[in-house]
Amino acid sequence: MKKLIISAFVLAAIFIACQKNAITGRRSMSLIPESEMIGMSLTEYDKFLAEHKPLPATDKRTIMVREVGTKIQKSVEKYYADKGLSSSLDGFKWDFNVVDEAVVNAWCMPGGKVVVYTGLLPVTQDEASLAVVMGHEIAHAIARHGNERMSQGMMVQFGGLVLSTAMQQKPAVTQGLFQQAYGLTTTLGVLKYSRTHETEADKMGLVFAAMGGYNPEAAVSFWERMAAAGGGQKPPELLSTHPSDATRIADLKAFMPEALKYYTPAK
Repeated sequence: MKKLIISAFVLAAIFIACQKNAITGRRSMSLIPESEMIGMSLTEYDKFLAEHKPLPATDKRTIMVREVGTKIQKSVEKYYADKGLSSSLDGFKWDFNVVDEAVVNAWCMPGGKVVVYTGLLPVTQDEASLAVVMGHEIAHAIARHGNERMSQGMMVQFGGLVLSTAMQQKPAVTQGLFQQAYGLTTTLGVLKYSRTHETEADKMGLVFAAMGGYNPEAAVSFWERMAAAGGGQKPPELLSTHPSDATRIADLKAFMPEALKYYTPAK
């Protein structure tokens, strides 16, 4: 009887914690309060920047990333305001930095903390492609994909233990779950989010890039370049949680007419 009561409590908590994605309509589980995730991200972000010195604000690459990032930020804020969901962005204090490392990667922590690696820029090649990637990574954060992944990890590792207690009792494990959830130690194209998360972020990223004045069709050529850069070394799609390049490109093309509805070329 006691187990049934506990199970019912857990199921009720999961039901209450489910949230609906503003663009795709999918419901997802977020057991950790977003305010706690943002608090943890501030600590992890400061630690990361202390260990990986960002480029100065005067560097042309930093200027470009911050200009693109600010446009995506404004797109996100407008989209959510139009939907009456601005409260979903409470606690966000956006920041955009560039790290000079030959890693093809970018990520966004809860609260809008964004890092782009210089290794990504030769693959993006232009601002529109960069906007697509940054929109994609920011989408992961605002859709709370990392929270969903970390919630799942917390359930496996700690059962119903709350984040603050987990941080006190097993800080290394909890920190590892956070880093894995937000891709701080992986590269684009490596197992980071689920197929569902990736497809969702692709669609949201296209919308945000388009609203920022960037042609979302740049996403197709970008992922074609990513496929070429991979040299055919990626695992078969059935063995990966990531969509294959061919599947991703096909999905992007299918969603493109919807994304283009939001596109007005910058004057």
